[in-house]
Amino acid sequence: MEKVRYSPVKPSERYVILDALRGFALIGICLANYPEFSLYTFQPAEVAAAMPSAGVDRVVRFLQLVFVDGKFYTLFSLLFGIGFSIIISHAAQRGDGGFRLFYRRMAVLVLLGFVHLMFIWSGDILMLYALTGMLLPLFRHVSDKGLLRWAAFFLLLPVFVDAATSLLGVSLSAPAVRAQWHYCRMYGITEENFGYWLRDADTYGEVFQFLVQGALVRVQEFVDGNRYFKVMGLFILGFYIGRRKLYADLAARKALLRKVAVTGFAAGLPLSVVYAWSAASGHPFGLAGHSVLYLVSVYPLGMAYMSGLCLLYMKSREARLWRWLAAPGRMALTNYVGQSVVGMFLFYGIGLGLGAGVGLAATELIALGVFAFQMLLSKIWLRYCQFGPLEWVWRMLNYGRAFSLFYKKAN
Repeated sequence: MEKVRYSPVKPSERYVILDALRGFALIGICLANYPEFSLYTFQPAEVAAAMPSAGVDRVVRFLQLVFVDGKFYTLFSLLFGIGFSIIISHAAQRGDGGFRLFYRRMAVLVLLGFVHLMFIWSGDILMLYALTGMLLPLFRHVSDKGLLRWAAFFLLLPVFVDAATSLLGVSLSAPAVRAQWHYCRMYGITEENFGYWLRDADTYGEVFQFLVQGALVRVQEFVDGNRYFKVMGLFILGFYIGRRKLYADLAARKALLRKVAVTGFAAGLPLSVVYAWSAASGHPFGLAGHSVLYLVSVYPLGMAYMSGLCLLYMKSREARLWRWLAAPGRMALTNYVGQSVVGMFLFYGIGLGLGAGVGLAATELIALGVFAFQMLLSKIWLRYCQFGPLEWVWRMLNYGRAFSLFYKKAN
């Protein structure tokens, strides 16, 4: 019996709007992550307050909490869910062999995420995405209404978890925190040098020491933020969007898109201001109250971003903006990891060592510059290549065979 040879999606089979949305999400991911790369996030309050840009930084921080925090991660997660729905749909058509390929893809993504987490940046999300994505095939036979109910369940669940832990006075992440500080003591990382360690690192070995404890901090962040429940809920919602192929005929969904955009902005924007005030003020409504604010502000505004961009796309499909945004979106994996590599080079001691001396406003300007560079580089790269470099490696590991990186010349 001849062995079936599966192949990745061709560039001609892609939807421009999905790639453009991924590109837009990458802007927000860069804006959200670079304050940590620049070590601004690690600086004590008195150090940040003494910076020359402290006044502007406070304004930028508030604006970041309103417009960026959680919103682009919501969009990125929805897009991953849509992408997984397409992969699972193809897997179902191929039978058992297709699902073996799906789980192989997820296993390879886990490996890539692990390498990113342990050797490049502690803020990796790929491992969580891959492990959570492995659960999505369990929902492939659930009805559309059932998918929406499951999505609502997982998105609401963090509120009840936070309420329960606050009431009981327990910390689910305490073991991870103890393990983190155990490794910090081993390497000589203290509260005093924590914010400067990476800037002062002269060797990659010192960076790696920080990354080891950083991986445990990431576990703490996932647990304290109930990130696995949130990702699962957004993945299922993205799975629903992908199953209904709502992206395939935007004109037919114009009324729905307008409703989501109007409702999302009308509710999400003012509530995001309250959420930002709560975050900046140390959660005056308590952890559960802040969790409610996250639920009613972040998700509506994130989905409003998606719907609003789809409406703009329908009005100006031929505008250059979409092709420029789609280019980095087509190689989102490469650009996501690439942002980490550039961040290390710019801010750590093994690179230019700019960290711990850059205010938040300057950090965000640098983040926008990095994305602009990625957009240009992606545009040039895709003139000659079918895939981004990491996408190319991922595909070859997935399918177990070599693919040409370059476009085939017509005879």
